[in-house]
Order: sequence, then structure tokens, then C-alpha cells
Amino acid sequence: MSNTTIVLFRSDLRLQDHPALSAAIRSGQRILPVFILDEDERDWPMGSASRWWLHHSLQALNKSMKEFGGKLYLRYGDTLSHLQEIISKVDANKLYFCRAYEPRLRNIEDKIYQRWHEKIEVKRYGGYLLFEPEDVQTGNGSPFKVFTPFWKACLKLTAPGLGNKTSINKANFYQPHIDQDKLEDWRLLPDKPDWASGFRDNWEPGEVGALKSLKRFLESGLDNYDEDRDRPDYSGTSKLSPHLHFGEISPVRIWHEVKKFSEGNKQLEKQAYSYLRELGWRDFSNHLLFHWPHISDQPFREEYKSFPWKKDMQALKAWQMGKTGYPIVDAGMRQLWHTGWMHNRVRMIVGSLLVKHLLLHWHEGGHWFWDTLVDADLANNSASWQWVAGSGADAAPYFRVFNPILQGKKFDPNGYYVRKWIPELKQLSDKYIHEPWEADQQILEKAGIILGEHYPTPIIDHKLGREGALAAFKEFNDK
Repeated sequence: MSNTTIVLFRSDLRLQDHPALSAAIRSGQRILPVFILDEDERDWPMGSASRWWLHHSLQALNKSMKEFGGKLYLRYGDTLSHLQEIISKVDANKLYFCRAYEPRLRNIEDKIYQRWHEKIEVKRYGGYLLFEPEDVQTGNGSPFKVFTPFWKACLKLTAPGLGNKTSINKANFYQPHIDQDKLEDWRLLPDKPDWASGFRDNWEPGEVGALKSLKRFLESGLDNYDEDRDRPDYSGTSKLSPHLHFGEISPVRIWHEVKKFSEGNKQLEKQAYSYLRELGWRDFSNHLLFHWPHISDQPFREEYKSFPWKKDMQALKAWQMGKTGYPIVDAGMRQLWHTGWMHNRVRMIVGSLLVKHLLLHWHEGGHWFWDTLVDADLANNSASWQWVAGSGADAAPYFRVFNPILQGKKFDPNGYYVRKWIPELKQLSDKYIHEPWEADQQILEKAGIILGEHYPTPIIDHKLGREGALAAFKEFNDK
């Protein structure tokens, strides 16, 4: 009689607080952990930065499993074909996995259930979100389109509980003699050129790295989070987004750790609420993608399909390479290129410049972020870019155009962030660091800067860009 449970790992690359794995342990059966990289099952092919992270995350997960007598079986290709073979060869009678929310991944889940549920036990679990999309509804039973009432509804629900009630020490991992891939053969890492040195210096993918980041944030970032989170010159955010995306830590685990750490301290509880609200934004983005799966490619507000976006490859390239002439924008784009991550406040600033000042399609920004961010997430990426463009459900109004000069002065007042990522400007004083074109020739010469040679002049005048955006959006909305 078969007594093998296959746990199919997906965006849940951890051992703790893993609902499907915990259920497999409680079943008392031997457990076969499997990860299948099926690049055809995703709506968007995985970007370069995400591939780098996935390699190291899988490596870390396999290392952790080995400590408990297990190993992660890797397969590349069609999910259903590989599952068919593995189920047959090990005579599995259970298949457990955690759910996903991207349209194609949901479709695979349906196919898995349809093919095997009458033959073996197939169970799907949560674990990627705090609250499941079906559980958060308006009073008339429809999905939410605006974040604030969505989050208020979430807070009225029962707080999510930690799922890992069974110790991983009790896992009976199974290592059958079946075919498996070598991670290196997937060629997820860059070769020539090796552009990932900055990634290696800044990140520790895997569950251990996620827990370290959470501990660091609780001890040195939570106490002033509400103010520091908008400062790119500070280390005021948790930087847990890539760990969350790959499921190296669950949002439920973070929820409980933050609550526990702040309990009884009114100041900390206030900061904790602000931070947990950001986890709510992540849930909301997935809520939107779940109910309106077209938003990754099409505007939520259908009328924006006909918006007259410009095409300017030279301007797009300047934006991508951090050569727009606006220091806070260029610092963000260079941080992204070097580390695979960008501060959230700066993401809004660079996004606004692209779709408002330059009137380039939000698709261009979305695709660039998708390839270069280690935390590239289809739901967050889609909802956030549509927010900036004004075409989303909970969108910024069209007349909100971020001033990159004032944003830089407000959130990087001493220019530390700009100087770190744009060293050619480091000799400029705080007065001119966010608008070097305002410095006279003598000041520029003293700082060793020739504008247009060492650092570009602005790609577009802010006032003209703002007026052009307002006019274009007003004309469009008045039709």
C-alpha cells in the first residue's frame, strides 16, 4: 500500500509555517519534496534578477532539507508530465501544494485537481497571503476596488494563524531513486557578463536570510518605521519583499512576529500597524489580480486602452540606465541595476517621471522592473504601475505628478542616497545635489562636473513635463 505524499513546492521555498508541508508531516507518511520549473506555466517568463534569486533560494532550501534527512527533487519542463511520471514511479497517494494567484498558475492548479483528485488525495493550501481573495468582500459580496475599505474589511476577519503546528523534526523525508535535474544545468545565473556582484553583496536568499532580515528590522527598523520608510538614505524598510515573493517567509509569520515584538508598547504598536498595512497592500494587489486577471497586460480602467502614449526609445533608454538628469531618479535606477532592488518611495518617483513627464507607456516600466527586480511580483508590479499611470483600480489621480527635485530634497535632504549611487555628483553641496543645473559654472568646476559630459542635463524640463502631462491627461479624460 502506498504511503508517499508529494509536496510540490512553488512560491513557498521554506520549511517553517508551510501549510502543505505541515499537513504532509501530520499525515505520518513519507514525504517527497518536488520543485518543477515550468516556464510555460507563468503569465510572464521569469526575469533575469528573479532567476538569480531562484537559484540561490532553491540551493538554500535543499541545504535546509538535508539537515532533516531530505532533499529537494528538481525537474524542468511541463508540470503535469513530470507529476504524472513521479506519482507513478513512487506510487504516491497524496499530492499537497500551496496555491498561487497568477492566472496561468491557477489554471495549472485546476488541471492538477481535475487529473488526479479521483485517484489520489489532492489538497491545496494557502500561505502566500494574509487573507484569501475569496474571503474579503464588500457588503454585497463583490470584490474591493479601493484599498482602504479592503484593509478595514481584512482587519475585521479572524487574524491569520501560524500553520506550522508540527515540528519539521518529525518529517519523514523520502529519497527514491528517480530522475532529477542538477540546479546548475538550469543556467539561472548570469555568466558573461556576471552582473550579479552587487546582488551577492546585498542579499542572502533563502529562509535563513529572510529570518535574519526580519530580526534586523524588528530590532533596528520598526521603532521609527512610519517616518523612515520614505527615506531612501536610511535603512528604514524591512527589505523582506523578495523573501516574501519566493515564499522564504510567510506574511503570517511576519504578522505574528511584528505583533509579538510590539505588544504592550504604544509607540511600537503604532509603527507595527503602519508596517502591517504594507502587507495589506500586497494582499490587495493579489486580490485585484485574482478578480481581474487581465491587469498584468491591460488597464483596469478600460478607457485607458486608447490613451495616446508616446514612443521614444532614446528617452526610455536614458530612464533605464539612470541618465535622465534628475539625480533622485537616476540614483534609484542605478540602485536597481546594481542591487536588484529600489526603495519604494523612489519607485514612485521614477515611475511618475516615466509615465507623466515622458508620457511613455506603463508597460515599459513594468517590463523593465520585471527583469531587474529581485522582488518582481506580477500582482504588485501590475497594480503599482497602474496606480502611477492612473489607469488602475485604486489609482493616483491623473493630476498627481511627482516633482523629482522636491521629492529628492524632502526624502534625501543631505543627498546621501544620490551621492552613493551617482558618485560623479558627490562633490556638490546639499544645495545643488538635487538640481545640479542650477549651480553656476564656478561651483560645477570646483566639483569637477561638466554637465552634459560627466552628468546629463534633465531629459525634460520639470515644468514643461508636468504641464504636458496635465494637458494630455485632461484632454483624454474630457473626451
